[in-house]
Amino acid sequence: MTDILRIALAQLNPKVGAIGENLAAARRVVAEAEAAGADVLLFTELYLTGYFPEDLLLRPRFVTEAMEAAKTLARETKGLNVSLLLPTLWSADGQLYNSVILAEDGAIIDRRNKVELPNDDVFTEKRYFTAGTLPEPMIVKGIPVGVPVCEDIWHEAICRNLARHGAEILLCPNGSPYWRNKQHMRIDLVRRRVAETGLPLLYSNQVGGQDELVYDGASFGIDADGALAFQGKSFVTDLVLSDWQKRDGAWQCVAGEVHDLAPVREAPWRAAMLGLCDYVEKNGFRSVLLGLSGGIDSAVVAAIAVDALGAENVHCIMLPYRYTTPASLADAEACARALGVRYDIVPIGGPVDAANAALAPVFAGAAPDLTEENLQSRMRGAILMAISNKFGALLLTTGNKSEIAVGYSTLYGDMNGGYNPIKDMLKTQVYELAAWRNAHQPAGARGPSGVVIPPAIISKAPSAELRPDQTDQDSLPPYPVLDALIEALVEDDLSLAETVARGFDADLVARVERLIAIAEFKRRQSAPGPKLTPKAFGMGRKYPITSGYRDGSLR
Repeated sequence: MTDILRIALAQLNPKVGAIGENLAAARRVVAEAEAAGADVLLFTELYLTGYFPEDLLLRPRFVTEAMEAAKTLARETKGLNVSLLLPTLWSADGQLYNSVILAEDGAIIDRRNKVELPNDDVFTEKRYFTAGTLPEPMIVKGIPVGVPVCEDIWHEAICRNLARHGAEILLCPNGSPYWRNKQHMRIDLVRRRVAETGLPLLYSNQVGGQDELVYDGASFGIDADGALAFQGKSFVTDLVLSDWQKRDGAWQCVAGEVHDLAPVREAPWRAAMLGLCDYVEKNGFRSVLLGLSGGIDSAVVAAIAVDALGAENVHCIMLPYRYTTPASLADAEACARALGVRYDIVPIGGPVDAANAALAPVFAGAAPDLTEENLQSRMRGAILMAISNKFGALLLTTGNKSEIAVGYSTLYGDMNGGYNPIKDMLKTQVYELAAWRNAHQPAGARGPSGVVIPPAIISKAPSAELRPDQTDQDSLPPYPVLDALIEALVEDDLSLAETVARGFDADLVARVERLIAIAEFKRRQSAPGPKLTPKAFGMGRKYPITSGYRDGSLR
């Protein structure tokens, strides 16, 4: 029994499925925690496999290798002072559990299983795991410690049960992805659990990009009186140390660093940077390329890419046609120069005209329409994919959430690419972030400070430039109106009647709802991108492509 504890939280960036790599990183942090005099080291949820492994969990060999890695790390605590709380998958009695093992001095002393298995939003744990029973504390260094796992703290009964059975402190491992305002939501949630139990709670969260999800770290602790005891860094790996002392029968934090959370306006940019960087590096790419059109979307994607990867790893290409304005050519060049990237111009006039000539016999008698416009976009997509293929660079696509919502994009054209950093940003948010980036350099950014997106790009009317004098608003409502409708119909999942009640025109609401519905087949073929809102297309919103349902609430 002790009345002083140094607790370490391993806020690391695991790669899903890379059990050996994750184990090697765990060994390094165990050594670091031991050297720092930590008594307890807590990893994040399912650390050794990375969170979330999805159907890898259905492979028996994967389960076996993950458990062997956990046992290996447990054995390696032999002779160490630090007690290890390691979240891991665990197979027992023919069932698979999302567990936490306690390892001390080379042996696994105890284990607890996650009770509340999330089966909504982006996770489907009930597909893979068996739920545990209400847990009792584990005895760590002679102290009864409650270890609720991630979703468990969203349910009052589990923390109350741990307190009722004598827990003196709560340590919670998490795999909690970022979305707008999520960091503040977590702190508010933990404060509620602390108020209900009277126990301090330490919250450990992983870092890193995993396909469409970004984990932001920001591990923290809340003292028994509801005060912020310590705050880890956002969007970077960290070994978060805090010292606790038992006074008058209760544990209090006596030392812990408090780092500022990423500001709300900066966090989406940081999340997009991290998501892109990890997608590139974890999938074995070395560089990226994109079409730089002189418009706001491609300029913001280029800036995010430079901030994430460095200018030397970003290649921008302008692909002009006869409708490309001199202003767009100048703006694209100015943006590339401000960012310091390689910039090439590849005109598409020859191949587009040749394709039109080849198609003329087939199209004879048919008037020109969107087909010819889309051919320009598809030629750009084909050329960009050829450059990607030749040099092994990942092609980034640059469509924003507003366009993706209503299908204002071309399959196999501007939708070509392997990753989209702004997929979950509405057009108005893209503008806001462009202005923000010109005034701020994000923490950890590898790009330059100052104005990196020319003001002319921000101020001009958006256009696909597929015909003379075209603007987006020829086909779409003004973006502030469209984005408000998307927030109502997609983010808030309102009916047509409820949306109209917010003050929108009924015909416009019906039209936008129809566009969202019929664009699902395009969205299903779109590149992944970081989830930045609670209701992102892809993992965060799943609708059938073929569906006969239409909202009849306006009838």
